[in-house]
Amino acid sequence: MDEVVSVSEQRKQPWGIVTNKSARFAMPIAHATGIHPLAGCIFCGDTSAHTKAHPALLLYAADLIGVAPEKCLYVGDDERDIIAAYAAGMVSVAAAYGYLGVGNDIATWARCIG
Repeated sequence: MDEVVSVSEQRKQPWGIVTNKSARFAMPIAHATGIHPLAGCIFCGDTSAHTKAHPALLLYAADLIGVAPEKCLYVGDDERDIIAAYAAGMVSVAAAYGYLGVGNDIATWARCIG
C-alpha cells in the first residue's frame, strides 16, 4: 500500500482508510506510519454506526474526501469488501494479502457481483 499512497499523493488524488480495526489499534498505526495526516478520512470499526464493509460507510467516506463513488477505487481483503464496493457503485480491487483467511480464493470473489 505504500506505493498506492505515494502515487495518490503525487497525483494529488484524495484517499482515505476504512478499516474494521478498532481505533485504539488503527490510529496508533496510522500515526506511526505517517499516513494519518495524509488520509482524507479514517474510519475504524468502532467509530461509525456502520462497520466495514457496509456500502453506507463507503459512500460517506467518498463524500468526505470529495470523490464521486463511481470514481472511487476500493481495495479490500475480503469478499464482503468487494460486495460492498459494488453496492456503493465503486470499482474494487482484491488485495491478495491481509485478512483473507485459510483457503479463501480471491478468484471466486467475482461471482459475488454478477
